[in-house]
Amino acid sequence: MKVDVSHLSREAAEKRLKDLRETINHHMHLYYVLDKPEVSDAEYDRLFGELLAIEEHFPDLVTLDSPSQRVGAPPLKEFSTVEYKIPMLSLANAFNEDDLRDFDKRVKNGLEVDSIEYITELKMDGLAISLRYEDGFLVQGATRGDGRKGEDVTNNVKTIRNIPLKLFGTNIPSLIEVRGEAIMFKRDFDELNKVREKNGEPIFSNPRNASAGSIRQLDSTITADRHLHMIAYGIGEVLGKGFKSQLELLSYLMSIGFKVSPEFKICKDIEEVIDNCEFFTLHRDEFPFGADGVVVKVSSFLKQEMLGATSHEPRWAIAYKFPAEEADTTVRDIIVSVGRTGVLTPVAIFDPVGVDGSVVSRAALHNEDIVNKLDIRVGDQIIVHKAGSVIPEVVSVYKERRIGAEVSFKMPDCCPVCGGPVVREEGEAFTRCINASCPAQVKEKIIHFVSRDAMDIESVGDKIVSQMVDSGLIHDYADLFFITKYKLLELERMGERLADKILKNITESKSRPLANLVYALGIFEVGKHTAELLVKRFKHIDELIRSSEESMLEVEGVGPVTAKSIKDFFSLEENLAVIEKLKKAGVNMEEKEVKGELPLAGKIFVFTGILPSFSRAEASKIVESLGGEVSDSISKRVDFLVSGEEAGSKKEKAKQLNLTIINEDEFKKLIGR
Repeated sequence: MKVDVSHLSREAAEKRLKDLRETINHHMHLYYVLDKPEVSDAEYDRLFGELLAIEEHFPDLVTLDSPSQRVGAPPLKEFSTVEYKIPMLSLANAFNEDDLRDFDKRVKNGLEVDSIEYITELKMDGLAISLRYEDGFLVQGATRGDGRKGEDVTNNVKTIRNIPLKLFGTNIPSLIEVRGEAIMFKRDFDELNKVREKNGEPIFSNPRNASAGSIRQLDSTITADRHLHMIAYGIGEVLGKGFKSQLELLSYLMSIGFKVSPEFKICKDIEEVIDNCEFFTLHRDEFPFGADGVVVKVSSFLKQEMLGATSHEPRWAIAYKFPAEEADTTVRDIIVSVGRTGVLTPVAIFDPVGVDGSVVSRAALHNEDIVNKLDIRVGDQIIVHKAGSVIPEVVSVYKERRIGAEVSFKMPDCCPVCGGPVVREEGEAFTRCINASCPAQVKEKIIHFVSRDAMDIESVGDKIVSQMVDSGLIHDYADLFFITKYKLLELERMGERLADKILKNITESKSRPLANLVYALGIFEVGKHTAELLVKRFKHIDELIRSSEESMLEVEGVGPVTAKSIKDFFSLEENLAVIEKLKKAGVNMEEKEVKGELPLAGKIFVFTGILPSFSRAEASKIVESLGGEVSDSISKRVDFLVSGEEAGSKKEKAKQLNLTIINEDEFKKLIGR
């Protein structure tokens, strides 16, 4: 029943709205965060209805933190990109006790200590998100993406009832990014699938996929109907507040309105961590939400900073993965797929079977040696599980159940796609197709080239790439830039509007940064982050082409295997010919220089110990903003070691290498503060 609010004056409406928002937000926190509701659903609905009626009558009184802002916004055409100043790194995995003890040894060696305190938290099985609050108000929500860039899903995260639109309390920093996992409870997942099945829609295979699909809806009203929750576990960028430990952070997150892992625990040593992991493994099915493991973290933030991180993952944390569920099935075929680098991969095709919440019917066997080690044959009964609870994998074969009709597998003598020659170099595990014009490789390379993190050419999907290659319209990714509208319209189901859009997107991609192009080339071992590191050193594609392996090794994060792979790629005439075509097409080949030399340009810094005036992240951002680089490790390339209180082993190593060691005051002078 609609509430009549026509009698309210503006002043009375403003006062009543303030009371309603505080009351509704209070009850939402009790229900969705603390699981301690104090009012009936009917009473909550009455309060919410009154709020909506007043805001409809006085639309200029709607505020950012109003509960009405959770109901969804008009659908978006696409998500915009959010770039993180502090990356959302992934975690290394541990699958058994030995992996955990090895992690413990690395931590102790890195800190040069004999004992260390850890904290464990359940690893939620959902989608990682980051929430940005300014002056206590939620202003942005984003997905993890590749860890450095994510998608802006602000409208969607606002619909998640246990995410505060305004932070609780008074001790609120001017800026804080709260990071956590968007999850779906099992009961809500089951209800969602019942509705989808009734409506003739495809059902979700597991709560994780349902959560990810719900967060990435362009229409936030769909997200609002999915009943998601958010479990907070960390922070990104923060201004105006510091924390000494993960325990202190979790307590603070609870105090400002967030739900955290209900089972976090301080462990005095790795043996207590192992006991905790074993306990949760036994009780994993009892949780109301999906959990695929236990996250183990060094509790002290100072020690976390001292340990640092690689380009992919922190050295102070690891994810213990629950043992994968296993299932029996029967192999019906072993096929061979060809990837963009020409590698031939045997793939087992088996009867569909449910494992870890989803149905699987195929698993990569990786290479000929693994096939021979498993002695897997067509017709075999096998055991499958999901490696890391994600990737289907054949565990073993029931050889004792064979009846003699099973067929052995042999790696083909020629490429199954192009019929060209295949080779397996001495010392290599993989068999490769060496025909550079192999359609399978060409298609996969082009699909990679047009992908979002590469040249980001929208509207050119897998099916259109296949049509282009099969029809002879293109033979490599450089041909994309010479396509005409007339030729595009010859493709199946290609209309003028789509053709115009494709040509427009191809033209726009010519101005992408050099790092995008280097990644798009598809060089073996060169991921997106490595490409970004390379262009900091080599400002033009020709510089990279002419560079020696030794000069590449000077780039932090580039090892011998990667350097050799880059050199091998640019040594092939056909690859150089494609790059020449890209140049003729007008594709950007250089990293644009910032006008004016920055004061720390070309200088490499390493930090150790505590700096009273800066957090490690703040100091690093200052250095990078002034043109410098920050490294986690000591080497002869380092220009300055900034040494604070309780400096670790890095300082001794710096002395041995005769590096310049400066204190915090000297660092301040260097950065002009």
